[in-house]
Amino acid sequence: MNITCGTDIIEVERIKKGIEKLGEKFLNEIYTKKEIEYCESKNVTKYEHYSARFAAKEAIFKAISPYLKSKYDVTWVDMEILNDEQGRPYVNLNTEKVKQNLEIDISISHIERYAIANCIAKL
Repeated sequence: MNITCGTDIIEVERIKKGIEKLGEKFLNEIYTKKEIEYCESKNVTKYEHYSARFAAKEAIFKAISPYLKSKYDVTWVDMEILNDEQGRPYVNLNTEKVKQNLEIDISISHIERYAIANCIAKL
């Protein structure tokens, strides 16, 4: 069994500026339709939620990179961060590009200025 981890932290303001400057181009390059719908539903805190998902995708990439042939094998939208019925985040990963038996656990958190994510990947 191989276990790898990844962590990322980002300033919410950086993601907010990217969205305000590039709009849908930025959103569609980084987030899936379901992620955009979820974040937009958060109104006042939507940039915190976008930032948390961005940090999660960075953390996932760091954790799964040993299992990739090339860093270009996975795009931002190949990683989708959703929430279960209890609100706990989980990852939908395009498994055509990553090893099939890879298990991923993710934890994300955010406050007004920062978002952070931790990821554990197990093969």
